Amino acid sequence: MREHQQEFRAKGANLAAIGLGDANYARLFREETGITFPLLVDAERQAYRAVELKKANLLHLLRSDNAAARKRAKAGGFEQKKLGDNPFQLGGSFVFAPGNVDKFIHVSRTFGDNAAMADLLAAI
Repeated sequence: MREHQQEFRAKGANLAAIGLGDANYARLFREETGITFPLLVDAERQAYRAVELKKANLLHLLRSDNAAARKRAKAGGFEQKKLGDNPFQLGGSFVFAPGNVDKFIHVSRTFGDNAAMADLLAAI
């Protein structure tokens, strides 16, 4: 999202990320990734449960779509950092509009299953 932040802002959108862990983990993540938008900490996974995000298991590591995602990430210069308390927690991507309107929902099915930036931008 960091690379597309200006595109989101040009459409009038604000970005925020929610992560697991504590404030120190979030600080280190912010320093490593260089994100400038808000990074919220959800150590108790309340937001994750509220939007019914899934958890992976060891078998997810063997999935071909996960292997492809790891290959794409490595080619893009990304690497796995420190594992948190919930390393199997999967993520999601959402576009919310004023008035409590859900414009876009993507719930990750496995590691690396992220919404396409074009789809997120189109939802705005």
